[in-house]
Amino acid sequence: MKDILIKFKDHPKYDTIVSWGKLISITGSAQVIVQGVGFFSGILIIRLLSVHEYAFYTLANTMLGAMSVLSDGGISTGVLAQGGKVWENKKELGKVLVTGLEMRKKFAVISLIVSLPILLYLLLHNGAGWMTSILIVLSIIPAFYATLSDSLLEIPLKLNQSILPLQRNQVIVGFGRLFMVASTIFLFPFAYLSILTSGLARIYGNIRLKKHTNVYADTSETEDPVVKKEISSIVKKSLPGLIYYCFSGQISTWIISIFGNPASIAQIGALGRISSIITLLMVIFSILIVPRFARIQNQPHKLLRYYTKILIGMTIILLLIVACTYLFSDQILWILGSNYKKLNIELVLLITGTAITTIMAAALQLALSRGWVLKYYISISGSLLPIIVSCFLFNISTLEGILYLNILVALVQMLVHVSYGYYKILELNKNHKS
Repeated sequence: MKDILIKFKDHPKYDTIVSWGKLISITGSAQVIVQGVGFFSGILIIRLLSVHEYAFYTLANTMLGAMSVLSDGGISTGVLAQGGKVWENKKELGKVLVTGLEMRKKFAVISLIVSLPILLYLLLHNGAGWMTSILIVLSIIPAFYATLSDSLLEIPLKLNQSILPLQRNQVIVGFGRLFMVASTIFLFPFAYLSILTSGLARIYGNIRLKKHTNVYADTSETEDPVVKKEISSIVKKSLPGLIYYCFSGQISTWIISIFGNPASIAQIGALGRISSIITLLMVIFSILIVPRFARIQNQPHKLLRYYTKILIGMTIILLLIVACTYLFSDQILWILGSNYKKLNIELVLLITGTAITTIMAAALQLALSRGWVLKYYISISGSLLPIIVSCFLFNISTLEGILYLNILVALVQMLVHVSYGYYKILELNKNHKS
């Protein structure tokens, strides 16, 4: 036994295995806490808000996601791609980060002007009064303000694989949100207060996060015109597709909000909370895998090997999650409460669609980390066509029909983005040989 341990330690891959084991254990344990606390906060909200209030909460959070995508416009992708080139230089990385932050501020104004009137209309359309609608619209502004910087401030820590401070900050934000939700929702079960508490917790987290970011990136630097030009180039390629995806990414909620009813909106929002385990997987993926893939030099064979291993591993994990959802759907639905029982088929359909979307998102993140941006007319066509076909195939006024639509769209998008990643690697290999 002792000889086996000695041989194992002498193996050339030993240090790599130990290093990855530490990173995964730190990231995984922290994210289990973060997602667990977030899940518990979400369950409190689901159980204590009325069906109508939770429908309004779902609409507001869906719009917040769209606003975040619009205000980013591909800037975070550009910052990651440019930061990956200078990640060891604090001054240069600071220039990249500051340039990205300044660009996001300008995009944020446009995002607010476009999104808030749409949210107001949807709330009124689904039975919210004027006072309730205005309070909900105002409550998402702090959360939106926090999204302008948190995703960018995390990039220097991710590139330098400084995982512990990043995870600690996320844990603090998660517990802060839980405390604020628990302190208010029992007495005041209103959607706007639940949204507001989340935003305030994230703002506090960003203040802490900036202190850690300053260790690796000098945020006192000014905008760099050269970096801005490079990021703008990625933004121009990404923006048309992102504008489309900020709405098509939550197409099920948007369609239900127009053709369905508040109960269906609440149901799809509640079922979506169960997908937090997949969110945990994607968070670990974006922290550990994507930055390392971004740092690989232009070595086609190495990129191909890593790209394939990553996608196969992700697919196996997601298949296990779908199987467990099918086997234990009754127990999972019990967690959501009596308002959402007997949604077994809908639950399995939603998790299946989410799993397929996650594989697509993984391939997309890997490609974007290399600065590979799929032409927007290809990506939009790959989503728009299955949406049109689904409208004829499925009854989109029902929750089940919407979930089938979601699966078909996700499947086509997954094939498009996974194939594009392989295409870029093979193209790189061809150029490398030339």
